[in-house]
Amino acid sequence: MSGAMVARALRDPASVLALDAQGWTELLCAARAETLIGTLAHRVEGLAIPPAAARVLADARAAAEHGRLAALWEAEMARRALASSGIPVVLLKGTAFVAAGLSAGQGRQIGDLDILVPRERIEEAEALLLAAGWEWVKPDPYDATYYRRWMHELPPLIHRERDRMIDVHHTILPLTARVTPDATALIASAVPLGNGLSVLPPEGMIVHGAAHLLADGDVQGGLRNLWDIRCLLDEFGGDGFDLKLAACAAHHGLTREVERAVRLSTYLFGEGTAPALADRPYIRRLLARDGWGRRTRKLTELAFYLRGHWLRMPPLMLARHLWTKWRSGYRPAG
Repeated sequence: MSGAMVARALRDPASVLALDAQGWTELLCAARAETLIGTLAHRVEGLAIPPAAARVLADARAAAEHGRLAALWEAEMARRALASSGIPVVLLKGTAFVAAGLSAGQGRQIGDLDILVPRERIEEAEALLLAAGWEWVKPDPYDATYYRRWMHELPPLIHRERDRMIDVHHTILPLTARVTPDATALIASAVPLGNGLSVLPPEGMIVHGAAHLLADGDVQGGLRNLWDIRCLLDEFGGDGFDLKLAACAAHHGLTREVERAVRLSTYLFGEGTAPALADRPYIRRLLARDGWGRRTRKLTELAFYLRGHWLRMPPLMLARHLWTKWRSGYRPAG
């Protein structure tokens, strides 16, 4: 499983020194597919890498640095758009890591800008962003209604000039989900960066990562999310952090998800102890890549796709939603 090669290389960078040409091909393909190639490039920097692989990794480091600067600029543009309103703007995910200078941001590939704002001010934030040049990505009326009524964020927006997307969240899980995190408490706990933007505290970042990975969706991109969690645990663990994390998880109703995320990240990137029986399907899903980085174990993938929707909404709503999406031509990526 090429996914296992990526996990091993991140856990023990020196392990790549034993790879032959085929091994390097598999590792690079899988790392790119998992959007971890920039992170891999950072981890193995300074080792005696074969020239062909070294060129790929150098490009990945350059792309990650460009992405870091672009993400920080996009966060500043969002701050400027919302500054007059006084709306608190909390950065999430990759942009938060690089803005706060955390180890989880080193080499991190960053896509959309994700921000968290108070729900009671979401329409005000939307109007200000539209006035500043963002516009709708999803024109479909069903999708627009679905997002506004049931989701934890606005329909995605893209800037007409910079071609960069922003996801404006008012909480961290869909409103229909079985778990209801306390978004007000998350925003209140945010740590100011001194530039008009804030980030969640480390325990909040881990809780958000676990929620995104295990309580919402099909675990796609899970290796990257678990690496984020591993970095945060390594950077902030100790001095009572475990108790702080447990209290935060319990407050938001995400104890089970956080405990599983910690176990999975420890198995993949830490001590490598034998996984619990209940965790093994997740590991099968997370590591299912062939030598070209393509997804394998399609039945497992389908099962997690259905599981993700089951967690998101009640049965009747789920059936209606899947039927509507199927009729519109949507199929899960394979």
